[in-house]
Amino acid sequence: MSVLVIGGDNLGNIKDNLKQNGFNKITHVTGRRSREQSCRVPKNIDLVLVLTDYINHQTSKNIKKQTKNSDSKVIFSKRSWSSISKSLKNLNG
Repeated sequence: MSVLVIGGDNLGNIKDNLKQNGFNKITHVTGRRSREQSCRVPKNIDLVLVLTDYINHQTSKNIKKQTKNSDSKVIFSKRSWSSISKSLKNLNG
């Protein structure tokens, strides 16, 4: 599965934890630069993980708009593995 992580300058152990949860393709966009705030979500992404404490509202709105009519699932979470893990569990049921 593939995941696009938006936000956070450095993912640290989040990348390793995502790999342990079955995500073999991980793409990271910091969202800090102005051109990254309007980044395009690729069509072949299974999950978009938005780290809410590292992006602005406009970037969040842009991601919501892009994924509204796509097959990609979106998770909004804080940049802590406990929050991300909890969101992943809620997504999977």
